Amino acid sequence: MNIINRMAAFGFGLAVVMASFTALAQDMPTAPAEGASPRIDAIRKAGVLRVGVLANVPWLIENTTGSGPQWSGPAWLLASEYAKLLGVEVEPVAVSNETRIPVLASNQVDMTITALAQTEERLKVVDFVIYSQTSVCMFGRADNPAFAAITSVDELNDPKFVIAYITGGGEEPWIKERFVNAQLRGITGASSTAPIEEIMARRADAVAINRVTWPSLNKKVKGLKVLPAENDCQDSTEKAAPVGLAIDKGQDVYLEWLRAVSKAMEPTLLADERRIVDSL
Repeated sequence: MNIINRMAAFGFGLAVVMASFTALAQDMPTAPAEGASPRIDAIRKAGVLRVGVLANVPWLIENTTGSGPQWSGPAWLLASEYAKLLGVEVEPVAVSNETRIPVLASNQVDMTITALAQTEERLKVVDFVIYSQTSVCMFGRADNPAFAAITSVDELNDPKFVIAYITGGGEEPWIKERFVNAQLRGITGASSTAPIEEIMARRADAVAINRVTWPSLNKKVKGLKVLPAENDCQDSTEKAAPVGLAIDKGQDVYLEWLRAVSKAMEPTLLADERRIVDSL
């Protein structure tokens, strides 16, 4: 697809998302009344919704060209809707990987919208509004008879399959637990986040890849097959972790309303996420 057609497709996808966004606006949950939530009262008084931002594709995208809106993506759509319903403006506050959670307790932001994976440790200090998830896919060569013959990730847990992984990578513990019966091949010095060289050289039958990264790889490298195959692996539950925005604990009314708005916007948020994944 040439650049003009890609931009046209990107624009059409955005138009579909915005049409869905407009249709949903009339069904948004009403913001809590004055006095119901100290946090919401403070936001209204300040006239701004302070949101911690740090780019995290595909949920929060930063435009660094200097032209057009600086932020986009599902997280920004959601924050913008919160601000609209409260009658305030969105005020982005830059955070880092180290500060994105501490800024909540120190009241530097009202929420952190850089997408965070929900973990037991994080749940001890913050509450989450979940609207997506991170997970992995397993891919191999489509012309590999053994891999081509299977239809589920479960079938890879077999001694006849060689599964490669990057030593010290995030998938290593999961691979060792998920595929205890397969032959495992640890790789050092891989040139990418997934050791695709092992697949192409036929030294391995399958490797794991982040589900967000898979569609882009599949466009660049022909002749691959992915599992789970449904919806191009975007619904994979392998190594899944809920993803969303975070707020400080002890704000039940605020949290309940945030979650209700997120639930109402779910189709729009998922459509925008897929638009971004397809454009990578």
